[in-house]
Amino acid sequence: MARGDSCLTRVAVGVGVGGAVGGAVGAVYGTYGAIRYRIPGLLKIRHIGQATVGSAALFGLFLGAGSLIQCGKNY
Repeated sequence: MARGDSCLTRVAVGVGVGGAVGGAVGAVYGTYGAIRYRIPGLLKIRHIGQATVGSAALFGLFLGAGSLIQCGKNY
């Protein structure tokens, strides 16, 4: 990122990247869990969706918080 980026921009990018990575990981984990525990029928879709959204929210939160912490540091 350029030196002139605002802190808000950095945090927003952190949340977006964290959400994307978390969503991908959550989709893989949710699919594995649905197959592993033999969840029946359309409940598989619900299980995968919950895992994806929950993981994306958590990764986004932590990466956004890490970006916010890094905004105050001057190197």
